[in-house]
Amino acid sequence: MRPLQISPETAVTLSKQLGVPLEQLMHMPQHILMQKIAELAKNDEGPSSKRDDEPHSSENS
Repeated sequence: MRPLQISPETAVTLSKQLGVPLEQLMHMPQHILMQKIAELAKNDEGPSSKRDDEPHSSENS
């Protein structure tokens, strides 16, 4: 298995956000890393994005 093809800056950022040591992140299988990134994105969406998705009909009237 070859190492992940990500930049060093991306690796450090993901390591911090996921709470995973950098060495472990670089040897993590790609499908597991993608699953963790998806979970992170889902947690970041939270309730604030729901407000952005609502139509602003009162502003257009």
